Amino acid sequence: MSALEPRDTAVADTSGTAAGRDASADTVLGRAYRSLSIGIVSVVLLIAFEATAVGTAMPVAARELHGLPLYAFAFSGYFTTSLFGMVVAGQWSDRRGPLGPLTGGIGAFAAGLLLAGTAASMWVFVLGRAVQGLGGGLVIVALYVVVGRAYPERLRPAIMAAFAASWVVPSIVGPLASGAVTEHLGWRWVFLGIPVLVVLPLAMALPQIRRRAAGPVDEDGAGQPSGSGRRRIRLAFGISLGAGLLQYAVQDLRWISLLPGAAGAALLVPAVRGLLPRGTYRAARGLPSVVLLRGLAAGSFVAAESFVPLMLVTQRGLSPTLAGFSLAAGGATWAMGSWVQSRPRMAPHRERLMTLGMVLVAAAIATAPSVLIDSVPVWTVAVAWGFGCFGMGLVIASTSVLMLQLSAPHEAGANSAALQISDALSNILLLAAGGAAFAALGGGSTAVSATATATEAHPAAFAAVFLPMAGVALVGAWVTTRLRAT
Repeated sequence: MSALEPRDTAVADTSGTAAGRDASADTVLGRAYRSLSIGIVSVVLLIAFEATAVGTAMPVAARELHGLPLYAFAFSGYFTTSLFGMVVAGQWSDRRGPLGPLTGGIGAFAAGLLLAGTAASMWVFVLGRAVQGLGGGLVIVALYVVVGRAYPERLRPAIMAAFAASWVVPSIVGPLASGAVTEHLGWRWVFLGIPVLVVLPLAMALPQIRRRAAGPVDEDGAGQPSGSGRRRIRLAFGISLGAGLLQYAVQDLRWISLLPGAAGAALLVPAVRGLLPRGTYRAARGLPSVVLLRGLAAGSFVAAESFVPLMLVTQRGLSPTLAGFSLAAGGATWAMGSWVQSRPRMAPHRERLMTLGMVLVAAAIATAPSVLIDSVPVWTVAVAWGFGCFGMGLVIASTSVLMLQLSAPHEAGANSAALQISDALSNILLLAAGGAAFAALGGGSTAVSATATATEAHPAAFAAVFLPMAGVALVGAWVTTRLRAT
């Protein structure tokens, strides 16, 4: 019997509805799942709009609040608190069900938006972003637990594909809409306009979540002891504080910053070892390799993508708008990759699809710096990134599906948190490493303006970012061969 079989039985028993006997449950939009699917996907859609729009409004907000020196903390504050929220959501979901962390996370996310949107100083704005990050961490893990409890195994790839598709329109429209709102109504409305929009999807989803996924998995209290839960919360503080100190050290780039950097590393190492499955960083077969793969894929891709627009602007003379549009098609191909992995006939070939996906990611990252050669057409990046995003669609959705398959019912929350921690922490660490390499080889500060001239960044600095990240992606391709437990 697989680890998933008793999980499906528990869902049928606790919800009072056996999905296998319900003819309308054949799709995520069937009668049994329609309200739940539309509700939770709409929540993801609104969070995606905020995530893609905030970058456009942030420079204007920092300037008006006289807080440009604190600009980076508005981003790092979000990521740091989200790590803590992920661990808390995992513990909370496993003990009492995902309803509490989901509603609490939405509330914190909305409160953070309101605090940032009404801020009179930059420090209050940063605090709002930190509260928002806490809510975001709670929500993303709770949604994964909802998927694991409320949907049978055959429907999980499809709902994960829907989550990925929810980012397509925001990735294209979000920055443009944010720019228009910022220009005509003011940057504050980018933050203040979203909280009220969450009410309708929550009203649709909450009754179904309460019926299908509320409450602890085991009525007899089986699962992790309370002492283990308290230890994980302490480790969550450690990973959040450690990540914050490392980000501060990288942003400062002075010798004195080695002290907070060392302290951050000392906090991170034991926290990561305690929060991720045993054997993750030696690619032990099964769940540890799934968690490791998520980090390698997300970290290498995001770290490389962050430098694509800067490279096109400074080395090939594109406008910031054209440089941004070079990545626009990636949202559609990412969704296409997620859709491909969701097809039932692809399930037996999932590991091979993930290997293909990581090879495509590595090839895209390695191809991008070819435009540093003047004779290479600049559209090469757009084509390569489209294939890379297709590969990411195959991999990211599949890691979520495999994580739920390999999780016992009382471990789904903790394992969902581990998957998200691997994703977020790899983004932080690999982006920091890429930024340090970029600065060391003549790239200057990683905060170089998008309107900078070509003389401010040496071509070798970009190669020092992309080629190592391609190597990380190739390591991920090897890890895909270790996803099966036996």
